[in-house]
Amino acid sequence: MNYDDKVCYAISKDAKCRIIPFSIREELDRGGMLKDGRLIVRDGGKDIELCEKSDIRIIGDHNVENVLAAALICYYAGISPDVIREAIREFNGVEHRIEYCGTIDGVRYYNDSKGTNTDATITAIKAFDGNVILIAGGDAKGQVFDDLIKAFNGKIKKLLLLGRDRGFIKEAADRCGFTDYMECKDIPDCVRTAASIAEEGDTVLLSPACASWDMYNNFEQRGRHFKECVEALEK
Repeated sequence: MNYDDKVCYAISKDAKCRIIPFSIREELDRGGMLKDGRLIVRDGGKDIELCEKSDIRIIGDHNVENVLAAALICYYAGISPDVIREAIREFNGVEHRIEYCGTIDGVRYYNDSKGTNTDATITAIKAFDGNVILIAGGDAKGQVFDDLIKAFNGKIKKLLLLGRDRGFIKEAADRCGFTDYMECKDIPDCVRTAASIAEEGDTVLLSPACASWDMYNNFEQRGRHFKECVEALEK
């Protein structure tokens, strides 16, 4: 159970099983934790180091939590720390979920096509330090986007809008005072535009906060098309 999520962890008091906590913010008497930049399991008063935080290839604090949770499941199932450590270091992430697509001219490209709602895109934005060119839009599914715009927190350098309901995101941006946006025709147009304005050290992130059904059969198809467009930049 995630000790840092107080609402979630409170539920554990009623659980009819042994609860193993994990935290990336606090030192615990037992369970998994992030301590001094290392992921450890504290079991019976003994600390077992799994890896350095920097060994994790998938980005974002939410993924550090995911790694801790998965590692604890494996540890208490009897899998050796050496095997867990190797798996963490070799895992490159899941397709379409803040998936690293490569670096071109010093600009990093990420495919988060699975970001089909505002909460998912907010989580993706939190994974980066700043200088992000965000590609968003599609089938809005009736969402309101003010919270998304407010979550930019100075990290979004430019917002590129596409899809049927991009106007709803544009209206939210206007309401919230964010004016660094452009409307694009489609994914290829977004990628070309992003590449033309990006500078070395920037990140181009596809995290639409919308479903894909206005333009694609599913988010997987959208994500693959994005990656094809990124690959085409190198040719």
